Amino acid sequence: MSGECDGRAGAAVEAIYRSESRRVLATLIRLLGDFDLAEEALHDAFAAAVERWPRDGMPDNPRAWLVSTGRFKAIDGLRRRARFDSTQAHLAAGLDSEAADPVEVDDDTVQDDQLRLIFTCCHPALPPDAQVALTLREVCGLTTEEIAHAFLTAPPTVAQRIVRAKSKIRDARIPYQLPSRNQLPARLDAVLRAIYLVFNEGYSASFGASLVRHDLSAEAIRLGRLLAELLPESEVKGLLALMLLHESRRAARTSPDGDVVLLHEQDRSRWNRDLIAEGSVLLEEALSSRSFGPYTLQAAIAAAHAGAPSAAATDWGQIVGLYDVLLRADPSPVIELNRAAAVAMRDGPEAGLALVDAILARGDLVDYHLAHSARADCCRRLGRVDEARASYGRALDLTRQQPERRFIERRLRELSG
Repeated sequence: MSGECDGRAGAAVEAIYRSESRRVLATLIRLLGDFDLAEEALHDAFAAAVERWPRDGMPDNPRAWLVSTGRFKAIDGLRRRARFDSTQAHLAAGLDSEAADPVEVDDDTVQDDQLRLIFTCCHPALPPDAQVALTLREVCGLTTEEIAHAFLTAPPTVAQRIVRAKSKIRDARIPYQLPSRNQLPARLDAVLRAIYLVFNEGYSASFGASLVRHDLSAEAIRLGRLLAELLPESEVKGLLALMLLHESRRAARTSPDGDVVLLHEQDRSRWNRDLIAEGSVLLEEALSSRSFGPYTLQAAIAAAHAGAPSAAATDWGQIVGLYDVLLRADPSPVIELNRAAAVAMRDGPEAGLALVDAILARGDLVDYHLAHSARADCCRRLGRVDEARASYGRALDLTRQQPERRFIERRLRELSG
């Protein structure tokens, strides 16, 4: 029986870690004023929970318990180190004087702490790539490898950006606070980019056994809602609409066995109509402002898919036209690739293949598995079997996610047959 209780308590701690750890970290950063100290305190607090909760039972307010435990463990650690380092003694004394103050951990305070953390990570004193990497790491808990995939860069490069960003915040004494109302628009682009990269990692995980990571996409949507309440600008609404419209298809994107189901093969009755309706309202609000940008345009593309009653009824002409506008507003090889796929549906695979080959010939996206998958699909539809096999093989070499690997392997078997 004791073993069963320990198991239940351990599972409870794990569930609390998944749902609350980033919120607890945001509050600890506010209380302790240092990223590394707060991360150490977070780990110490959960280690204490693993030890104590099976024995004493779960506290009524686990979040408050973790924050309080983490803060006091950080202060105790600083006291011990203070015997050898006078700077630690000064920091410990400052935190100690505040230790008697009650810690507020109600929902409003936690939301404020998370927004403070987002805007601190995206402070203009930090380089843009460092802003996003730090937000993904600290606000959402992505690993360095996951962030590297989102950046299409190497993990050591991302790790170095994060270390330098933390040092800059500490050395420049960047305040842990929300910007003033007149500062918010200038600070918004990096925040939106960070939230969208989190969503993308949840919507299509970079590696692992599952196509999706619902915890990450749900976290991005939650942050998007918070930001929309704080700053209801058109692009904030556009981003939230985009995420909701994509999320509406989540249940239909995989088979019961976890395999990939392509958009044109999905059971549209499984799409979440409530999310589509909510996203469509937000999209209309963003479009009506006439000051929208790339996220709103991407949401319009997602809405075109969501509004089609069947795959055959999809208005590919409208989608290509929206991609044309999007490319002018936010030119990038990935958007160009997505447009090429839409052209392949509107004008045929030969037209799409020419566009994909032009992207790859420039040296863009040569290590991006979806570019090679798109090329392989065009070649497959054209009956160019050897080329299709070669491109699928290259895509397989670059793919680390198991459902996508199984999909490519299935395509290769079909071509061999």
